Order: sequence, then structure tokens, then C-alpha cells
Amino acid sequence: MKPVNFDYARPLDVDGALALLADETALVKVVAGSQSLGPMLNLRLVQPDLLVDITGVEELRSFEESGDKLTLGACITHADIEDGRLPDVTHGALPSVASGIAYRAVRNRGTVGGSLTHADPSADWVSMLAALGATVTLRGPEGARHLPVEEYMLGALEADLRPGELLVSVTVPKLGSGASWGYYKSCRKTGEFAHAIGAMLIDPERGICRAVIGATETRPLVIADAKGLIGDGDPAAFDSKAVTAALTEAGMRDPIERQTHSVALRRAVEGARGR
Repeated sequence: MKPVNFDYARPLDVDGALALLADETALVKVVAGSQSLGPMLNLRLVQPDLLVDITGVEELRSFEESGDKLTLGACITHADIEDGRLPDVTHGALPSVASGIAYRAVRNRGTVGGSLTHADPSADWVSMLAALGATVTLRGPEGARHLPVEEYMLGALEADLRPGELLVSVTVPKLGSGASWGYYKSCRKTGEFAHAIGAMLIDPERGICRAVIGATETRPLVIADAKGLIGDGDPAAFDSKAVTAALTEAGMRDPIERQTHSVALRRAVEGARGR
């Protein structure tokens, strides 16, 4: 199948994009890398009147390192991060995760902002960026809003994007000198979406010990204080019962699914301890 007919616009600044999104008489969709929207258009799951291509907006393709944070424009691609075309403030976490996303052809075009807005629970960025404590910035008719990544995702394929709003950037905190991280995803083969994701950040300098369980049926499960899960003195400690209890409380009923996610988090913890 092919898409239905639609109009196409490629604004050169954020204000121009927002002006197009403000048209309430038309169904307007935003496109960046088109790695998710493209197939949906061809299958006619989405039938817009107007497609707004934001890849011509320089602000959305730029980045800025300032003090203790790195701000990424929404149109930064996975390959930009993988290839080191911007600073890494995460001790290798961002490039490592980027290199494991789908296939190179996808990474060349797919964007960080597009991935977060598509809000697929099995995608990599929402889990890893939640573990890192990243936030998103949205701009719309009422000005700017800032949200933690995990709160931006409301559920499967649903982001907290109000009418007329656009995700413009993602801000990643700079990790402390002694910080370590781990990331693990369970896939049947390279390039597939994950069945389970575990992400771990241990940053003693900033007093952070955060765990994230992703690739659930909804947004990631963030355990803001994970010290109790991984023990204090024993390097091999991992409280799988506590993880299982947290997953059960979050609504995961299948014991095999709970075990798969628990193992993914355990391996992420092992990765963090091994760095």
C-alpha cells in the first residue's frame, strides 16, 4: 500500500513548525527520521492532511554542552551519538545504547526525539534516558514545558504531547567521575525490539542509584532508589524477590515475563558493577 495524498511542509525554524501545528482544521503529523511514521503512512494507519518535516530546523539538529548537562536537539540521530559527533557526558552509555538500536540504516535516520515521541515501550532510549535522569523540553502555544523522560511517555505509543506542541530537545545530566552504568536488553536476534530491558545507574558523587525495567506493556518501571535491590557491601547481591514484587505491583502477572525482566535488570546491574 501507499500513503493517502497529503500536503508537505518543511519549516526552517521552530516557530514556523509551531505555526503549522496550530492549524486546527487539518490533521497534522510531524516527521523527522520517518523510521516509524513512514511504515504507518504506507499501511494507512495514519492519514494526515499535512506532514511537517522538521529536519530542516537547525535548532533541532544541534547540541549544547553546558556545565553539568548536555542538551540534544530532537532531530539528533542515533548515528550522530554512535559515531561520537557530539560530546559524551555519560561515560559511554549513550554511544553504547545507540550502537545497539535496530540496524545502521535505521540509525542513520532515526532520531532521539522521534523515538521518545513514538513511545514504543520496547525502544531503547526511553529506558536508558530514564535511568540517566534525562528530561525533555516541549514548546507549544502556552510556552515551554519540561518533563522527566519517563513521565513524557504516558503508555504504549502515547506521549504527553499537547495539541500544537513539539518536542524540541532532550537534556542529559553529566555523570559524576565515579559513576557506572549497565544496560541489557533481551532480543531474539540483533536489530529486533526487546522483550525485556534492564538499565542501571550508580552515581555515588550525586547520590544516585537508579534502576529501570523497560520493554513492559506500558512506560518503564523506574526504581528511583535501588540501593535495596543491589545490596550495599556484597558485590554479588541482587534481590530478585524485591524486583519480582515491584513488577507484580506494577501489573505484570505472567511469571515468565517477570523472570525475564528480572534477569535483564540483574545483567544490567552486573554491567554497572563491572565498569
